[in-house]
Formats: sequence, C-alpha cells, structure tokens
Amino acid sequence: MRHFLFLLISIAFFSCKNEEKNDNLYPETGNDAPVEGAMADMTPSERLGKEITEGKGNCFACHKSDQKIIGPSIMEIAKIYKEKNGNMVEFLKGKGEPIVDPSQYEVMKTNFAITKNFTDEELKAIEDYFYSTIK
Repeated sequence: MRHFLFLLISIAFFSCKNEEKNDNLYPETGNDAPVEGAMADMTPSERLGKEITEGKGNCFACHKSDQKIIGPSIMEIAKIYKEKNGNMVEFLKGKGEPIVDPSQYEVMKTNFAITKNFTDEELKAIEDYFYSTIK
C-alpha cells in the first residue's frame, strides 16, 4: 500500500510543470476575433477556465472531462459540488474540505502550490468551466 501511495504522489508531483511565465501564453483575443467550435457557446470566464485547465493549471494531467483517470472527471467534480453546494474556489485555495473523493486529497494537495498562485478571477473561471460541463 505504501508503494501505491508513493507512486500516486510521484505521478502527481511530476505531472506538475514549473514553466516560466509567458505573458503571451493566453493572449487576449479581443471582441472582433471569432471563437469557433465548442468554445463558441462558452462565456469568456468559461473559456478562460478551459484554457487554464488545459494549460498552466495542468489539471488535464489528472482530470478528463467525462472519465476518471487519476482524479475524478471534471463533470463528476462539478456535479458533486453543485449537489453539495460546495465552494470549489476555496478548495483550490487550499482552504476547503475535500468533498468529491477525500481518499485522493493527499494527491490533489500537491497541486495547491500551483492553484494558490492563481487570481480569484482565474479560480472562478475554472469553477465556471467545470460547471459548464454539466449544463
């Protein structure tokens, strides 16, 4: 069991990238740039949340939209937080209790070093994106 826990923590640790800040990583598109595909139906906050989840947040390393891999799916997280009226932003700040899968909390806790550096706007955008998957 110790080896399994060590393996999970190692995977979570190495999946977190420490990249140099690049201000052009998420450029503002402006109002005149058309948004295409699935993102066309998203609010600006939901789009930002999706970009963070798939980019600098590295959430996609453990969470897929509709299937459990290392962590629960984004849809499952959103559904449980909505049902239990949980505060996803506070959890991502490291201040909330785990309500989705408490047994995986130690693995997720390693990522708080990343999410604690996000602005409130970015954390709210992640929450908005997660909730948009269950509309």
